[in-house]
Amino acid sequence: MLKGKVAIVTGSTSGIGLGIAQELARLGSDIVLNGFGDASEIEKIRSDVQREHGVRALHDGADMSKGEAVRDLIEATIERFGRLDILVNNAGIQFTAPVDEFPPAKWQAIIDINLSAAFHGIATAVPQMRRQRWGRIVNIASAHGLVASTHKAAYVAAKHGLVGLTKVVGLETAGSGVTCNAVCPGWVRTPLVEKQISDIAADKHISQKQATNELLAEKQPSLDFVSPAQLGGAVAFLCSAAADQITGTAISVDGGWTAQ
Repeated sequence: MLKGKVAIVTGSTSGIGLGIAQELARLGSDIVLNGFGDASEIEKIRSDVQREHGVRALHDGADMSKGEAVRDLIEATIERFGRLDILVNNAGIQFTAPVDEFPPAKWQAIIDINLSAAFHGIATAVPQMRRQRWGRIVNIASAHGLVASTHKAAYVAAKHGLVGLTKVVGLETAGSGVTCNAVCPGWVRTPLVEKQISDIAADKHISQKQATNELLAEKQPSLDFVSPAQLGGAVAFLCSAAADQITGTAISVDGGWTAQ
């Protein structure tokens, strides 16, 4: 379905981003991976994606906290491939604390990576996508882009901002062949969530399994995690012809979280 397309997935050396990159590669898109980590592990991930799916796969270690680096990532991809068809803004970090105790540096880091990076990427990608008359921008927001939880001021603010940015870009690109949508996952078993489970277990002196059940029971009625592969499928759908008229919207993949 995506043969001949070129996709960037930020924060894609593990977790949600890697699941999305693998699904886009499976459908034939060339992939630019992005993220930090052990160089040999990243190279194995890159070569595995390339070999398993018969596409070109590159890694760019651009720092998503720096706007110029994000813009350079987009420009370098266009220069290398001659096009950019799909931009998935997935990179994100988390930190939890009451608002009056929230460290200003943590606030800024979360806003920079979870929100501003998407702005810089989109602003640089849209002109190329308009020239092609085809482009798909998918912002990985969160259930926290639609509802709030305590102790997550920066994350909730950034993800709400990302949903708002999605609506604006959807309107500005309407009718151009470019769409912009947000996918809002519930709990996904990523390293970020594993840390929250460990924190609950330590705080309440309960087992990891009990902490996991407690985390899910509080928010996610399905009592099951969303998988990176499922999110890859949601992104792939938004890149399909069936989604040509879906733009400026947020799609929840959250086991019923935001239906409550």
